[in-house]
Amino acid sequence: MSRFDISSLEAIIAERARSGDPDSWTARLLEGGMEKAAQKLGEEAVETVIAAVSGNRKAIVSESADLLYHWLVVLALAGIPLDEVMAELESRTGRSGVAEKAARVRSSDKRRG
Repeated sequence: MSRFDISSLEAIIAERARSGDPDSWTARLLEGGMEKAAQKLGEEAVETVIAAVSGNRKAIVSESADLLYHWLVVLALAGIPLDEVMAELESRTGRSGVAEKAARVRSSDKRRG
């Protein structure tokens, strides 16, 4: 089995962004800007939810792949490297998800008031 991971996909997206190839969906999507990429990300998120609710394993896998791809395109357009997101996730592993969420809610309430 080949060693393909999400970092590999991030690198492919970056390479295709530089290519400017009009036959590359990635290059065209990036050229369309954040609004188009974010719209596609939202569509794929909805399609992933529909696949999950339907219990269709093959569709969940396929739509999840589309979702991850479009998410990485959005990150690329925002200039956010995957490592930054992974560091955020890693920082959360040492604490309870419930406690982390509660801290974010308290912090949000303080900013409003």
